[in-house]
Amino acid sequence: MLVKVFGSAVFGVEATTITVEVNIDKGIGYHLVGLPDNAIKESSYRIASALKNNGYSMPGKKITINMAPADLRKEGSAYDLTLTIGILVASQQIEAKDVDKYIIMGELSLDGSLQPIRGALPIAVKAKEEGFKGFFLPKQNVKEAAIVAGLDVYGVENVQEVIDFFEGKGNLEPTTIDTRAEFYKDLDFPEFDFSDVKGQESIKRCMEIAAAGGHNIILIGPPGAGKTMLAKRLPSILPPMTLREALETTKIHSVAGKLKEVGLMNQRPFRSPHHTISNVALVGGGSYPQPGEISMAHNGVLFLDELPEFKRDVLEVMRQPLEDREVTISRAKFTVTYPSSFMLVASMNPSPSGFFNDPDSPQTSSPHEMQRYLSKISGPLLDRIDIHIEVTPVPFEKLSDDRKAESSVDIRKRVTAAREIQSERFEQMENIHYNAQMNTKHIREYCALDDVSKQLLKTAMERLNLSARAYDRILKVARTIADLDAAPTVVSSHIAEAIQYRSLDRDGWLG
Repeated sequence: MLVKVFGSAVFGVEATTITVEVNIDKGIGYHLVGLPDNAIKESSYRIASALKNNGYSMPGKKITINMAPADLRKEGSAYDLTLTIGILVASQQIEAKDVDKYIIMGELSLDGSLQPIRGALPIAVKAKEEGFKGFFLPKQNVKEAAIVAGLDVYGVENVQEVIDFFEGKGNLEPTTIDTRAEFYKDLDFPEFDFSDVKGQESIKRCMEIAAAGGHNIILIGPPGAGKTMLAKRLPSILPPMTLREALETTKIHSVAGKLKEVGLMNQRPFRSPHHTISNVALVGGGSYPQPGEISMAHNGVLFLDELPEFKRDVLEVMRQPLEDREVTISRAKFTVTYPSSFMLVASMNPSPSGFFNDPDSPQTSSPHEMQRYLSKISGPLLDRIDIHIEVTPVPFEKLSDDRKAESSVDIRKRVTAAREIQSERFEQMENIHYNAQMNTKHIREYCALDDVSKQLLKTAMERLNLSARAYDRILKVARTIADLDAAPTVVSSHIAEAIQYRSLDRDGWLG
């Protein structure tokens, strides 16, 4: 008897429906075709054991299974449940009239229980698009798939529950989630809050500007000055994610298998990879491409602590994704694209010892050591960082002060208001949503300066020996400062503040 059941394969952040054809005929043998990988080939052992332990048997006949389209590589153990149901129906051990109306996915244990799978959300989205009635998957993944309205999503713990459903014996109910309630939950109670940070008012102001314009930022300061503490709190002042952004971000984390029994992600991601990370782990890839850290930080923050400690070639592969806001991984037979629109926050010590220009520290570094340390960061990468700010240690008086600082929720209100101004400004443009994404043409249009501001910027560039690349960055940051003030044009006070945030362009740092 020939039976068709349906599974799904995930490429990039999109799913493709896989038709699993099971034919049982006279003879003996088990033939699995359609470019399966080793994990799928080994499934026969798991299936045989799971069937035996649940009172069924592997038919002693010739079993031929085709996974179509046959030229598409299939990978992973998530097809175990699909193949099991196909074998049971084809061998007439169970009756299942509507089996072709459902997507069935799950990894089997030897006792028939199910293990979680990757990519449940993209699979559910595709199933809805293609008109399937429902989706069976392991219970651990049910919350992410249930985000998709109009599809019956069944979370099952073992293969017997699926069999009972098709035979009309069980009382399995589809899982439903109120996406809106899930989305707005806990938005006003961030885990890390700016009210915990004592002092550092100028740095908080810098963080507010970076969040308002989506600017990349680098913090330079000695150990213990609070660089990591400040960076961890940046997501709490970014504007709340839109429903579209939340779905995009959840999709990527679903593909990477990082959701762990949560539904829609409503908090912006914060990723902080260690400096020993490889190129592939950072940007994504591998023989079966997976999203890297820059894609996991999509719509959120990527924090690189101790930037000069990262291998130079690792930092260089990030240059293109920073510009294009997506990363494309090409292989001989296919190409996948992962979105990677993130805010880069980097931190570094000002010298190898960490105490450059600190009169109280006995540790000093020679000019040669300084140059070698700072030259690990290339000019083109610094080009893509709009704000450079020096972080100084907090004095004891401020550390011991009991007064609460301004909370993240209050700062976020100002940031959100500034972002709304930018959304209106760029609403006719497809790929530009905030100031950091402006190109030279937009800078000339939206950052026009009066004579006083032009003179101030000219003087600053000559006196501080600022490089040419600093010019556009200063104008972008000044535009964001103007938006925070709700000012229609950029004036000299905005330019003056923006000039302060270009420390690394001055002679004596990387000169």
